[in-house]
Amino acid sequence: METESLNRKNSSRKSSIVNGNGDASAKLTNGDADGGDGGGGGEVTLKAKMSLLNGCTVIVGSIIGSGIFVSPTGVLMYTGSVNLALIVWVVSGLFSMVGAYCYAELGTMITKSGADYAYIMETFGPFMAFIRLWIECMIVRPCSQAIVALTFSTYVLKPFFPDCTPPEDAARLLAVCCILVLTLINCWDVKWATAVQDIFTYAKLLALFIIIATGIYQLYLGNVQYFTFENTDTKVTSLALSFYSGLFAYNGWNYLNFIIEELKDPVKNLPRAIAISCTLVTIVYVMANVSFYTILSPDEVLGSSAVAVTYAERAFGMLAWTIPVFVALSTFGAVNGILLTSSRLFYAGANEGQMPEILTMIQIQRFTPTPAVLAMALLSMLYLTVSDIFALINYVGFATWLSIGVAVLCLPWLRWAQPNLPRPIRVPMVFPIVYLIATMFVTVVPMYASPVETGYGILMILSSIPVYLLFIAWKNKPIWFQKTMVSLTHFLQKMLMVLGKQSKPAQV
Repeated sequence: METESLNRKNSSRKSSIVNGNGDASAKLTNGDADGGDGGGGGEVTLKAKMSLLNGCTVIVGSIIGSGIFVSPTGVLMYTGSVNLALIVWVVSGLFSMVGAYCYAELGTMITKSGADYAYIMETFGPFMAFIRLWIECMIVRPCSQAIVALTFSTYVLKPFFPDCTPPEDAARLLAVCCILVLTLINCWDVKWATAVQDIFTYAKLLALFIIIATGIYQLYLGNVQYFTFENTDTKVTSLALSFYSGLFAYNGWNYLNFIIEELKDPVKNLPRAIAISCTLVTIVYVMANVSFYTILSPDEVLGSSAVAVTYAERAFGMLAWTIPVFVALSTFGAVNGILLTSSRLFYAGANEGQMPEILTMIQIQRFTPTPAVLAMALLSMLYLTVSDIFALINYVGFATWLSIGVAVLCLPWLRWAQPNLPRPIRVPMVFPIVYLIATMFVTVVPMYASPVETGYGILMILSSIPVYLLFIAWKNKPIWFQKTMVSLTHFLQKMLMVLGKQSKPAQV
């Protein structure tokens, strides 16, 4: 059975989805989130199923992962004092909110899944977009998901190994199980995936609110002895590196833009979800850090690899075991958030012909981007075999913020180059300018402070160039290569029961 016969079979289905123009507000013939008797042309696309609440929980769930429970150590390490560390946390939150505000204009102006990849494609063309796609899809997202999955497994196993570190192999196997379970959920139904996101977002917020509540009580008792500027590190390079740890904890504020095609009424709900989520996360992060320092001294924080667990041991006594459980819930939700949004980035890249055609395809019964979800899961599990993933993330960290800065640069560039584009949201120009200046600070200064790590990051960026030239720019590939790719695509279609949107063909 070839692709054409699959299409004929699918077109006879009563439940059909229409409109392949990328507009999330008109995905279904009858507007029904579950499909209906639309009588359309039999096209299979992503559906707009996500409400404002779902959008908020995707952002909050993606941001609040393991970062808030481990990053306080990194921020304090480079700032030296508690008060300056708290200032860094506040500024990092404001920095993220400014970036998210800029993304609101871009997301409602360019209504395609893929977020900054789609914005760079529209503004600077396929080469720059592919570099961004390569960094994000092949390195940053799968590495991040592997690390968060490992954090989940470590905290789940911790109660069984109270006096030592859980076995590495056991942690990796449990991390694989975590990824596989969430892969099944994301392949089965977007509603299931967002339901997981909702539930575990509430769980992680409950854990943080418990910490904050005990911290407020400690403030009431007058435990403020550690809130000083004593031992402040005034070097500019140290301040820039402290923002790396702070911004790592906030990473994920742009994830909703990756699935904007699945958000109901994005013009109204995208900016609302961004404003609500970023404000909530900033308040929660700052108050959680204040709570940590009501009990823990700077030396105790610096000596802890998991500050929340150390805090719980001091604050909760016999109930201290609850915090590792909540951290495990938090990271489980974060893995789901990364998988839910990252698979859509694969999907967006494939739609532009910059990834294999199979990744553009939608499961004909579940209406989910199953091939893209599986690709993300497999890459993440591949990175679980690498022993030093944390170093890899450090190497590419500056490249991540640099590429997000390039995406924000799209806003003023498009204002100048394409002033007549419809802009449902119009951001004052001061916001992208401030963001770009801040981005230069957090990327250029660390190049001087940590040349080895940033050097590796540059090499990772440059590795995308030969891949682009070989697989994208080279049009006249041998016939045998093209036939092999077509045969492989057809085989995978039959195995996964997926169909494409019949839009722009992918490169082979």
